[in-house]
Amino acid sequence: MAQRETVSGLPLDRSKLKTMYYYMVLSRKLDERMWILNRQGRAPFVISCQGQEGAQAGVVMALDRDIDWIAPYYRDLAVVLGFGMTPREIMLGFLGKADDPSSGGRQMPAHYGHRAHRIFTGSSPVATQVTQAAGLAWAFKLRGEPGVAAAFLGEGSTNQGEFHEAINFAAVHRVPLIVVVENNGYAISVPQAHQMAIHNVADRAAGYGIPGVVVQGSDPLAVYEAARAARERALRGEGPTLIEAKTYRFTAHSSDDDDRSYRTREELLREKADDPITVFRNVLTHLNVWDEGQEAQLQKDIREIVDDATDFAVAAALPDPSTVADHVYFSSH
Repeated sequence: MAQRETVSGLPLDRSKLKTMYYYMVLSRKLDERMWILNRQGRAPFVISCQGQEGAQAGVVMALDRDIDWIAPYYRDLAVVLGFGMTPREIMLGFLGKADDPSSGGRQMPAHYGHRAHRIFTGSSPVATQVTQAAGLAWAFKLRGEPGVAAAFLGEGSTNQGEFHEAINFAAVHRVPLIVVVENNGYAISVPQAHQMAIHNVADRAAGYGIPGVVVQGSDPLAVYEAARAARERALRGEGPTLIEAKTYRFTAHSSDDDDRSYRTREELLREKADDPITVFRNVLTHLNVWDEGQEAQLQKDIREIVDDATDFAVAAALPDPSTVADHVYFSSH
């Protein structure tokens, strides 16, 4: 029997703790490689997950990827890795190659989708994934199937009508939906205080008669506990839960953004002191689950994985220009 540890009242085995940490580190290293490729002029656009890996890994490890569905947003690299997308597939999409499983090279980078892994295809208009996830959850209920749908978005997207319409529908029909807001403090360049008159996005849940939970995003165990409770509630037929993970993005909004125009370097350094990867590594070390030898081996293994994914995608074929109209709807009117 696998050795088990109890952390914050949660029974977690060593394997699951290490898996959470693995996806956090893998997503960080893949993300860093994407920025290098962008700065080399080999990739046109990057939108980053750095700083949000703890919230993402905490939620995804509480889900069942054999029966649940996810509707991620563009920062959810750790989420889609945890749900089965491979680093090679991520890089194929990032470089717009023909074998990109998300869209065959037709979408912008980080617009994830993978039917085989129960990842609902994302699109550029923000918050649309919440209505789609509510529909997935309703389908679960109508068919009497087990499983939940989880939608992910940033706090700025909660100001869109789709967010409110989806949660209202999901609450009325008590569908098995989890909505995860990764609150990184900025909607592109607009700080939260200029977006909304409340401190916690989770407070909005009360208006729909559902629970709203606030967790610290740099603590993947706290996020895991909140997501596990939300999933159990959904499976009992008690409806949706809104989870707000307080986090912070360490990069600019995207490779096209200059964040020096709206936040100070002092603020960024202060927030980086709460890096979820460092925080969680210290927790694992304190629990005698992790040590320097394992860390060195993990860094070596992940470097090889990232190198392989990069080389594979760089060498892969671009889409055939003759297929540009495939799967595109044209109207003669």
